[in-house]
Amino acid sequence: MKGTIELSGMKFHAYHGVLPEERINGNEFIVDFSCSYDFSKAMRTDDIADTINYSDVYDVIAREMQQASNLLEHVAGRIVSALKSEFPEMRKLKVKVIKNNPPVNGCAASSGVIIEE
Repeated sequence: MKGTIELSGMKFHAYHGVLPEERINGNEFIVDFSCSYDFSKAMRTDDIADTINYSDVYDVIAREMQQASNLLEHVAGRIVSALKSEFPEMRKLKVKVIKNNPPVNGCAASSGVIIEE
């Protein structure tokens, strides 16, 4: 039986962006994640060893958020690649990376990218 695991609203202070001040001061980023996988064994055993531990997923995402990038596309792509490497059983991954208060010539609450694979 397939199901979905989600982690939403993960907050990170990170140094992504093309402007020098973004690399010096950083910004707040929000990451949302979801994936599908086969829940069957975990449903029968009630054992965390038989599922994808979302704490481990968080750790992978946090590690990738710590590496500065110019583009959100690069950040999100690295997250997807790292998750697929660590958890090959994941299917239908979706990662959303949002930058709060992006440096634009006007008012914008956030900017972001979504990768679905």
